[in-house]
Amino acid sequence: MQVETNTSAKQSIMNNLEVIENYKNGPDQVIPASSFKTWNADGATQVFLSDEEAASYKPKSVYTMLKETAKDYPNHPALAVKRGVWKYWTYKEYFEESKTVAKAFIKLGLDRFHGVCIMGFNSPEWVIANYGAVFAGGLSTGVYTTNSPEACRYLADSCDAQIIVVEDVTCLNKFLAVKRFLPSIKGVLSWPELLATGLAEKDTELNERLSLSAVNQCCTLIYTSGTTGPPKGVMYSQDLLIWTALQYKINGLLKDTEESMVSYLPLSHLAAHLLDIYISCVSVTTVYFAQPDALKGSLLQTLLEVQPTRFMGVPRVWEKMYEKMQEAEASVGGLKKIILLWAKYHGLNYYNAIRDGRILSSYEVMANSLAKSLIINKVKAAIGLSRSTGLISGGAPISKEVLEFFMSLDLPIMEGYGLSESMSICSMNMIEEGMFKLGSVGKILPQTTCRLEYFSGCKLGEGEILIKGRNIFMGYLKMPEKTNETIDDEGWLHTGDIGCFDDDGFLFISGRIKELVITAGGENIPPLLIEDTVKKQLPFISNAMLVGDKQKYLSILLTLKTDVNEETGEPLDTLSPQCLKMMINLGLPQLHTVTDALIELEKNPQGVLATAIQEGIQRYNDHHAVSRAQKLQRIKQYTKVEEKRCDGKIRRYHKLFIQLKGSLENKKQTVDKQFFQAALLDSFEEVRLQLRTKTSELGSDISTHLAGLLEPS
Repeated sequence: MQVETNTSAKQSIMNNLEVIENYKNGPDQVIPASSFKTWNADGATQVFLSDEEAASYKPKSVYTMLKETAKDYPNHPALAVKRGVWKYWTYKEYFEESKTVAKAFIKLGLDRFHGVCIMGFNSPEWVIANYGAVFAGGLSTGVYTTNSPEACRYLADSCDAQIIVVEDVTCLNKFLAVKRFLPSIKGVLSWPELLATGLAEKDTELNERLSLSAVNQCCTLIYTSGTTGPPKGVMYSQDLLIWTALQYKINGLLKDTEESMVSYLPLSHLAAHLLDIYISCVSVTTVYFAQPDALKGSLLQTLLEVQPTRFMGVPRVWEKMYEKMQEAEASVGGLKKIILLWAKYHGLNYYNAIRDGRILSSYEVMANSLAKSLIINKVKAAIGLSRSTGLISGGAPISKEVLEFFMSLDLPIMEGYGLSESMSICSMNMIEEGMFKLGSVGKILPQTTCRLEYFSGCKLGEGEILIKGRNIFMGYLKMPEKTNETIDDEGWLHTGDIGCFDDDGFLFISGRIKELVITAGGENIPPLLIEDTVKKQLPFISNAMLVGDKQKYLSILLTLKTDVNEETGEPLDTLSPQCLKMMINLGLPQLHTVTDALIELEKNPQGVLATAIQEGIQRYNDHHAVSRAQKLQRIKQYTKVEEKRCDGKIRRYHKLFIQLKGSLENKKQTVDKQFFQAALLDSFEEVRLQLRTKTSELGSDISTHLAGLLEPS
């Protein structure tokens, strides 16, 4: 871990510094504020306090929280990383080292409300640098390791960074490549040198900083992906972080000193940032850091060693586990297969009974217990989740099939809904009677308030989801217009998501307002539901994207599931095992690659593969299309294999475009080169909205330029 430092501090960004410094009762003080929102780094916001139990909690600073935990549980292991053998930090060491880093940052010239950019894979040094930045009055700012040098420059400029913490030379070189644009960043220190610098300093300057600290001022920035414009710095106060962490502890029934977690998702994203840094500390949890190649295969080994009690995954993590376990199940036959299916039936039946408020019969209780001892407990141990009592999926929707599969193995995954701007708090499915419904995102949590607001063109019972409470972010750094668009003057967060409630109070998400496809006939079509349904009908499809804004017809982009290069994450030409099995079932065992499949479609537009796709679409039309305007008709298939040179590499992109109702003739336009390259290099989900916007501008000539961006399965 290396640190770039600023030896000549920038001029202070605080316009109201003299006023703010009149308040020296930190670190737990709340300074006066007149609004629930701000876009200034040194701005303060009102704390949403009320008599309601959740919102009545007395504000507490990040410093006080970690100090109290270290005092009450000094010798409990807080952090662990395997570097040959497992190395541990106790909570006392965690707190003291964070103080040391804070003193070093101050010595190196960090001013209050200036950024500390942290770039690297999850590690003890990452989270200690985070606490050090907050203690010193800076703005902790995570930087994705996949960021380009230009993206690094943008973030450093945006947060007025004075300190850059990097994991290795690769990360360092990204900042060095744009060093000429960052004149205030000078010099390089190793992590041991940084600690030595802090140890040589007395606590005087740090204590002065802490006395000025206020819980309702910004201390952390999480940047959005920037798919619809420049990345936005989402601002979080200390109260937001600590209060939210405590609410998650309450909702998740976390028990002090009894929990363990594995940290592997990017700490630059709010979900992992909250869980691995703050929720873990308020619940006195031991955090085990996975290896940097966790998502390339080593995560399982870490899970097997740790057997965590809590585990969070984005849908793709759960889906990959599901697919691998499905493959293993397929290889089992005879009596073993019968026993496995019997065990899974009773595993799922147990949770269905909880959902419905039904008491299990004596036979069902016995069968469930026997299923666990014979099969289920062994499966859980084999994937490193034998002790897990809390599993979470977040970041994107997850299919009902995947949720039921894990539930049948006594691994219920809680899915909820929230945004970075709402601290990921809004609704959640809970494994209690009447509190979970698969396919929904649960019921509204007691820590917040939610309502639906009508917008032009929305359907009866639907509306934009609005959220209000102590969980709402402060604003977007240096972006007053975007902040005011998102938070109104009454403190309501306008999510941009479309939702509806059923009669039991469960929230369902049907899409985003900006993604609505408005056809030439004026029909408002939420694409998400159509895309998800088509994918369910065609399980060999990895991604689907509906387009057709201002058109007389709808079009859909489909991509086949493929294997993925474990080193780069790039899609390979070879079909995934699920696709290969489908090809065999169709009588096409000779098709092993995407190229093979595309050639087959081109040569035999009425063949078995094309027919299988057509039949899947027809099943959607017959059983799921809610109106004639949303039916997909007259399938045409276009295939293309291209090679593009990106970052000095030749990459092959396989394109399968299936147009539904309409013609592409004589409507050729050009896609912006920079946008196209960005779409090729980013993940499908991140460029989804940007693609949708671009394709509405491009009319119907999307087959040539955007059709079938084949992403990792």
